[in-house]
Amino acid sequence: RIMRTGWASVPDRSATAGLTSPLRIRLALAAELAAINAIVERAVMTWKLPERVKRLALPSYRYHAHDLAHQRILVAERLDTGIVGVAALEEAEPKDLPTAGGGLLLHGLYVDPAWQGQGVGSRLLEAALDTCRQTGQGGLLVKAQPDAAGFFQRRGMQRLAMKDPDRDYPYRYWLSAFGPDGRGTVADGAHSHRSEAPPFTPV
Repeated sequence: RIMRTGWASVPDRSATAGLTSPLRIRLALAAELAAINAIVERAVMTWKLPERVKRLALPSYRYHAHDLAHQRILVAERLDTGIVGVAALEEAEPKDLPTAGGGLLLHGLYVDPAWQGQGVGSRLLEAALDTCRQTGQGGLLVKAQPDAAGFFQRRGMQRLAMKDPDRDYPYRYWLSAFGPDGRGTVADGAHSHRSEAPPFTPV
């Protein structure tokens, strides 16, 4: 059974082309839920799962108006084409965290397949880490799809060991919001982001 909670869907691909249109990250609006869910659906349908399984799972991955009340939903918006990516954050359960400093759970990360491979997911991931710092949380927790694990590893996230195999999801990753210099950073994988649009994160 596929559980929606805490899963992040990002194809295991690095940025291959710079964004030519300015990209901004901002909070989602209730009026944009239809566009957000359309991106979620297109992203889910690229997963390496049987078609029937994906169709049955889709309703549990869609966002609704009440989600805006207890999650921070971010959108990546291109000025020429509109929303191309979505990230949702919520406070993580203390028992799931590797430290006592609190953390946010990346509830979902989706990029429209037409814009995957262009750094959108990395930008959303960096925005999620910024949100941790702004809200005083110690870091970012991700429960990734297996085929997205490489994406998070290349961006500096550390895989957490399973303390309880019956309870712990195996693909859990953590990135501290505050590094030795007082600021954690998202690594850019094997590619530079200099070709992307100025800073406001499946790639």
